[in-house]
Amino acid sequence: MQRFDVAIVGAGAAGLHCAAIAGQLGCTVVLIDHADKVAEKIRISGGGRCNFTNVEVGAQHFDSENPDFCRSALARYTPKDFIELVERHGIAWHEKHRGQLFCDESSARIVAMLLAECDAGRVQRWQPCRIDTVRTAAAGFALETTRGPVEAARLVIASGGLSIPKAGASDWGHVLARRFGHRVVAPRPALVPLVFEGPHWQPFAALAGVSLPVRVETVAGSRRAEFAEDLLFTHRGLSGPAALQISTYWRPGEAIAIDLAPGADLADALVRAKSGRSRAAAVLAERLPRRLVEAWPTMSALADRPLADLRDRELAALGAALHRWTPAPAGTEGYRKAEVTAGGVDTRELDSRSFESRRVPGLHFIGEVVDVTGWLGGYNFQWAWASAAACARAIGANCPARASGL
Repeated sequence: MQRFDVAIVGAGAAGLHCAAIAGQLGCTVVLIDHADKVAEKIRISGGGRCNFTNVEVGAQHFDSENPDFCRSALARYTPKDFIELVERHGIAWHEKHRGQLFCDESSARIVAMLLAECDAGRVQRWQPCRIDTVRTAAAGFALETTRGPVEAARLVIASGGLSIPKAGASDWGHVLARRFGHRVVAPRPALVPLVFEGPHWQPFAALAGVSLPVRVETVAGSRRAEFAEDLLFTHRGLSGPAALQISTYWRPGEAIAIDLAPGADLADALVRAKSGRSRAAAVLAERLPRRLVEAWPTMSALADRPLADLRDRELAALGAALHRWTPAPAGTEGYRKAEVTAGGVDTRELDSRSFESRRVPGLHFIGEVVDVTGWLGGYNFQWAWASAAACARAIGANCPARASGL
């Protein structure tokens, strides 16, 4: 039996960061993961350059059934804190669209940084290592693993969710949470492309590759959201940042509303062009991708008619339809293409400062496994760093000091 102050399950972003901080604060830490490699989602993120945070992060950038829960951790570990860590390790970075921060070089630099921080905290890493059983014990928790039994005063679950199975994703943390009496908000794929079925999608199937800036919003349900982002048509549906962002808030059976020409007044442009010999398709193609205009369902009936022959109300209806297109997705591309898993351990059953369970003393949940889901653009990584730091510091306050601390 090996004994530790803390056992952390999951060697992803949150688990590595939590282990490093707890170790450097004086705790004896074992970090356990079933995969051969650590942090595969970090390695593949941001096109291999890791969108590791965003310069502006607030509670408004996250979805949860308990929206205020994330405020405390985000306020106590900010993007500036993580940037300082990145710079301390000599990792060059740059800012891109909407405050997103990326490594200049490979995302492997972030993984190497986290591993170096774990080494500085004398963290023991066990992987690949499967956990067969977890139970409470007199000293905290007893784990039976493929590397032998472990006893720990604290147990931190940082096992993530179901998104990207090829990177080792699983619902292990959700299963364990339920077994210990926790409510789990139904997990679902998020930041994921939307798919459509049936004859109503046929006119748009040939638009694969067409991209344009749009404004997209939910039109039903309690999760109201609106984003101004780029939309990408695919063979099966919609992708690009606009679709990924709204997918977190969309629910099966609902439609979404898309303004295909935000900031323009298409009806007014069409009416003003009536004095000439222009046709609707030509006027619209000055403001929208021509392939989209040609594929629009009502365009064939208007294409060969001069605008002067059309009534103002017909032009108004055409403009309104393009400004508020309300397709109803049949579903999503699922966890295979989802960047994150929404839902998770109900945060109303966790302490917002320590992430400790209100049901099982000494049990903590951090990162993606809990019901906090960030927008596209580095927010989910910042949640991993912030939740990990809050948990580690709370645990470290009760560990015997063997380092100067953070």
